[in-house]
Amino acid sequence: MLLARSIMLKRKGMVKTTFSVLLTLSLTTAFAQDNSPYSRYGLGDVVPNTNILNRGMGGVSAGYGDVRTVNFNNPASFSRFRVRTEERTGEVNAGQVILDGGINISNRTLRTPNQTEKFSSTGAQFSYLQVGIPLRKNWGLALGLRPVTQIKYFIQRDEFLRDPLTGDSIERAVTEFKGTGGSYLPSIGTGFAIKNFSAGASLGYLFGSRETTTNRSLFNDSLLYYRGRIGDSTSFGGIFVNAGAQYDISLIPRDERLTRGTAILRLGVSGNLETKLTATQDLARETYVHDPNGGDFPQDSIKIENGTDGEVIYPASYTAGFVFERQKLKGGNWMVGMDLVQTKWSNYRFMGREDAVKDHWQVRVGGQFMSNPGRNYFSNVAYRAGFFAGQDYITAGGDLSNWGITLGAGLPIANWNRMALGQASVVNVALEYNKRGDNSNIVKENTFRFSLGLNFSDLWFNKRRYD
Repeated sequence: MLLARSIMLKRKGMVKTTFSVLLTLSLTTAFAQDNSPYSRYGLGDVVPNTNILNRGMGGVSAGYGDVRTVNFNNPASFSRFRVRTEERTGEVNAGQVILDGGINISNRTLRTPNQTEKFSSTGAQFSYLQVGIPLRKNWGLALGLRPVTQIKYFIQRDEFLRDPLTGDSIERAVTEFKGTGGSYLPSIGTGFAIKNFSAGASLGYLFGSRETTTNRSLFNDSLLYYRGRIGDSTSFGGIFVNAGAQYDISLIPRDERLTRGTAILRLGVSGNLETKLTATQDLARETYVHDPNGGDFPQDSIKIENGTDGEVIYPASYTAGFVFERQKLKGGNWMVGMDLVQTKWSNYRFMGREDAVKDHWQVRVGGQFMSNPGRNYFSNVAYRAGFFAGQDYITAGGDLSNWGITLGAGLPIANWNRMALGQASVVNVALEYNKRGDNSNIVKENTFRFSLGLNFSDLWFNKRRYD
């Protein structure tokens, strides 16, 4: 009875923790006040596509693998989920199940070159929720949900229209550009390992929407104009496949590992092929009268088209890199790595139309250090740092440079539950600074992003043995 009660309490605690995490992550999306004019292009701003642990290291992920982390960027890493085996028979009797979730809080500042004015906005966003389950030794399964892109912008242009012959001002025109939406990816994936080689793949459904509105108002001292609106609303979705592979090269002979520890060079590659998503679009071209107290009242519908079928082509993306990992017998473990990322945004199409985008590339470099674990709490913390640099995929207003630096840490939480010694909890934090554009562009964008990740793991599926 005591054993049954401890199992029940353990599972109730995990369910309660899972519910709390889900509630917290879902609520953060309701307070997003972000505003990025560059999210007007493509399918919006690309959300960081790596685990918060990896973001602290500049985003390095192709060669990264860990027994308590869901590295969803490379499904080959799922093969590393830990299982516990019987000493006598080698039979698997338990698995280390992982719950990994995160949120982002971003502060974005927009500046126009050679001007002192600036605009700042802050928003919170759900980052990901992942579950990792070891099926057996060297074989794991992962399920998850994460955003892929985000659309959130509001731009206002105030100008005077002039007579092309005389150059005299005719009337004042105010144009508002608004956009909302984004895309999400629920997925399931598996990874397996054979000796030093591991491979994996994940299957998901990439879906989302994009709603854009352009409102224009003309002001004249003697004439009254109706306002004009152009609105597009598009929903899309389709199957999305991501795959990867990793290969470990041991640099210390097996007979020396008991005295020297381990040193591993892990090569990794991951990516997705070009994906065609089915889309449905509604169009509206109309005039309206705006009442500040009562909303908008349509006047004339110039063009209405509902349910137009089309296609969205999401580009192929590839990541290749390595991680060098050194684990000493008495602590002082560290790793360094580098990734090269390329995305073929030049092949992107939205309802058959091209956009102001081009092929994107980025170099990511980072590392992690952990001192000799001891009674001092900070000796058990994993410290991370990195940077990334490359060319952005947006070309509106000229080519955009894109670079950033990152800092991160893994903060362990002590386990005081004597009835569940297999539990482990870590809070991963990452701080990123990202600079987009320079004085040659129309708008410069600086972003500070704080990411908080909660990682819980516990031994499940215990096989009880009675003597």
